[in-house]
Amino acid sequence: MVNDASHVIAVADPVELARMAADRLIARISANAGRAAICLTGGSSPKRLYQLLATDAYRSRIPWDHVHWFIGDDRFVAADDPLNNMTMARRLFLDACAPEDTIHPIATDAADPQEAARRYEDELKSYYGFSRLNPARPLFDLVLMGVGPDGHIASLFPGHPALHETERWVVGVPQAPVEPRLPRVSLTLPVLASCHEMLFEAAGADKRAILARVFDGEDLPANRIRAAGETVWLVDQAALPEHFRGR
Repeated sequence: MVNDASHVIAVADPVELARMAADRLIARISANAGRAAICLTGGSSPKRLYQLLATDAYRSRIPWDHVHWFIGDDRFVAADDPLNNMTMARRLFLDACAPEDTIHPIATDAADPQEAARRYEDELKSYYGFSRLNPARPLFDLVLMGVGPDGHIASLFPGHPALHETERWVVGVPQAPVEPRLPRVSLTLPVLASCHEMLFEAAGADKRAILARVFDGEDLPANRIRAAGETVWLVDQAALPEHFRGR
């Protein structure tokens, strides 16, 4: 166990990981009779999942008109920049599947990351309908999450003051301490945690070292968050730390 509110599911490989992630995402959407909200993530972890969602087998199972797509963080680059997280999601599945008014990117054409953060916070509050989060009514049905080599989540890095933010929903990060060393915009821990399910994806041997530190309980951003509902780690065999193998 990562912590009292989390559990680890080991899968064979990245293909199985993507299938299980897609099934869990669709199950969360199906559990909401109204409009569902999904918070996407960037980086390499979700690419196979996003490609899978665009296939006929999965695309046909999603009521696209009733699902809204947000992003947990983004690099402060132009929308057409390949480093833009939401642009990657749009290219892999959203533009082909989702109505335009259900896609909610961070406005990276703002004057600076702080202004982009303020605008995205306003958009999230407008969608939610209230200016303060209610633990009994999570903002998101599912939050997808990856973990960086230093244990960061979204663009919340070890030692950064934003880890202690409890009032703002979104913050600007002047410069990331890891590559690409760009300004970022990130949801804060309380907002990311406002979900029925937080689903981490980790695949590949290069994730094993940081997962060992996370699963051992080291004080890292990945261990500072507890979803309002369920927190699940999907980990393939290559990424699974040695002491978790065989469980």
